[in-house]
Amino acid sequence: MRTKKDYPQHPVIQNLRKIMNDKELKQEAVASYAGIDPSQMSKVMKGEVQISLWQLSNIATGLGMELIDLFTYPEKYVPAEKQDENVTAMLTIQLRGEKKEKVLRAVFGDKNLKLLDIK
Repeated sequence: MRTKKDYPQHPVIQNLRKIMNDKELKQEAVASYAGIDPSQMSKVMKGEVQISLWQLSNIATGLGMELIDLFTYPEKYVPAEKQDENVTAMLTIQLRGEKKEKVLRAVFGDKNLKLLDIK
């Protein structure tokens, strides 16, 4: 029969270790965010005791992070609607005469050239 020690450390605990290291935090500080004793936090970090979702949420709040960021660290989770924001791009091409008109027709089509006031 396998014990908890036979399983690899959970990725969230690994991320929590990285966060603690990056922010130079001690287990006592993280334990206080979670609302547990430092000795209990030590057992969590060793994989001997599981931590609840509420405790993880409290840790994230104490760290000034979102809960999901504990799962994705060091990447920061960005909701889909923020990823799909409109982007404005400008392209400048200098062309002369006939080439200019051909490029504009290719980009905008014949009907839209009237909107641009070209022929």
